[in-house]
Amino acid sequence: MIAKNNLWPEELVQENDQLTLPATLERPDGTRKRLWYRLPLTYRDAVTSSCDSFVLGFLFTIMKLPEDLRVHGEVSPSLLRNLVEFQDAWSCWNPAKYHRIEISADIEREQPRAKTDQAIMGFSRGADSSFTAWRHHTGRAGRQQRNLVAGVMIHGFDIPLEETDVFAQAAETARIMLASLDMELIPIATNFREIGGTWEDACGAGLASGLALLKGRYNTGLIASSEDYAGLVFPWGSNPLTDGLMSSNSFQVITDGSALTKMAKIKEINAWPEARQHLRVCLDGRYADNCCRCIKCTRNILLFRFLGLGLPECFDRDLSDTDILRMRIYDPDVITINERLVKQARATSISASWVRALQFSMMINRLRLRALRITPLRKIMRAIYRLFLPPL
Repeated sequence: MIAKNNLWPEELVQENDQLTLPATLERPDGTRKRLWYRLPLTYRDAVTSSCDSFVLGFLFTIMKLPEDLRVHGEVSPSLLRNLVEFQDAWSCWNPAKYHRIEISADIEREQPRAKTDQAIMGFSRGADSSFTAWRHHTGRAGRQQRNLVAGVMIHGFDIPLEETDVFAQAAETARIMLASLDMELIPIATNFREIGGTWEDACGAGLASGLALLKGRYNTGLIASSEDYAGLVFPWGSNPLTDGLMSSNSFQVITDGSALTKMAKIKEINAWPEARQHLRVCLDGRYADNCCRCIKCTRNILLFRFLGLGLPECFDRDLSDTDILRMRIYDPDVITINERLVKQARATSISASWVRALQFSMMINRLRLRALRITPLRKIMRAIYRLFLPPL
């Protein structure tokens, strides 16, 4: 008998007002990983009986394994068909890390599509998800318009599971934002980030997994695009090429808003008072709001400034030119994004000191990344920082 990985769905656990849905991945050598989702009991009727969500949740873990997967439960054959192409794409992007395996199930059967036309989305309070919520609420999505009724905020993604108070505060603010659009918030907790896999690769699958969990009530899940088509970077865990391949006949996964730049999205949501007040873009999971110092906070403050919209209430501190000069960036893609902002500013005749500071900062950061690979340049870079950036 050929050795296989086995995915075992477990019994639902109801405790107080919470419902926990667990499943275990068992390797041929007997090692196990357990994935779980927890959500309010009031959504019991929305929870699907299929294992589609767990297949998506374990997807990037099993693509690294040499053995095929057998699911001891029910899975949509349409999802399994789509995941062949999904795996092919990722194995092409990173053949040293991922490869396609065969996924089969004890029961391969399509689940009935929800009787309503209601859609849900992943909602983090960020600029991208806020734009998706805003444009569907205001009817600006044209033929892509969906009956978007709820946002799913997942504890365990950007806010660690141990930060319960931080998530509770962040979720309550998200509830206020969505309520202003006549949408509800669905909080879900999961240990998805703890079961293995690189977050930058698996983030889209994790979100699709959480959304598909609720396909008993909703038939569409929207994932807000992280970059526009002109700025796409591959591979990246959520993108308009492979997000849709996590769909089944009963639940469609859609990437929303890829035609618009981050700047265009911010310009749109500036008309939403609750977004200006409660937007959360921070990378630091210790904060329920914004630290105003991380790369994402900095970028969004600069975008509001570029558009002449002033500092929104969601940021309690502005950036100085010195703050911009002191930015330490370790991702070349982020440097490229900021350089695009500089070019856009120049093209619109903005010659403020912050534009010059950002241009100089990106030049220094490119040199610094190069210096990390070339030892003799490190001393030169330290000298430059001492010359232009004296200690605070």
